[in-house]
Amino acid sequence: MSENTNRYEHAAARYFEAWNATDPAAVEKAVAAAWTADGTYTDPLADVRGHEQIAAVIKAAHEQFPGFVFRPFGAVDGHHDTARFAWELVNEADGSAPVAGFDVVTLDREGRIQQVLGFIDRMPAGA
Repeated sequence: MSENTNRYEHAAARYFEAWNATDPAAVEKAVAAAWTADGTYTDPLADVRGHEQIAAVIKAAHEQFPGFVFRPFGAVDGHHDTARFAWELVNEADGSAPVAGFDVVTLDREGRIQQVLGFIDRMPAGA
């Protein structure tokens, strides 16, 4: 495994740690560890900048989908300062995954996320 591959996988692991934190203080700490201070998160439902706004999006997702966790789906792929990975939002009670998508992230030199461009491939009606 190359040094760059490790860099992409570490960034994705920190990203999932942030999305799976449920305690507000843990979300804030994980977001600060994963993103640069001026980092962004953009998907069809959100377009935010900075740790506070990113943490708010994550907290809102947990309110909308209590008892769910974000899990990687497949391998992390990357080149230069860009990585991509697929994910599913999985119900821990029954294993269903009603929401799925993939994200493209841009990293800084230290491997922290500067930008996330998220795409949703599967979303339940009315969510």
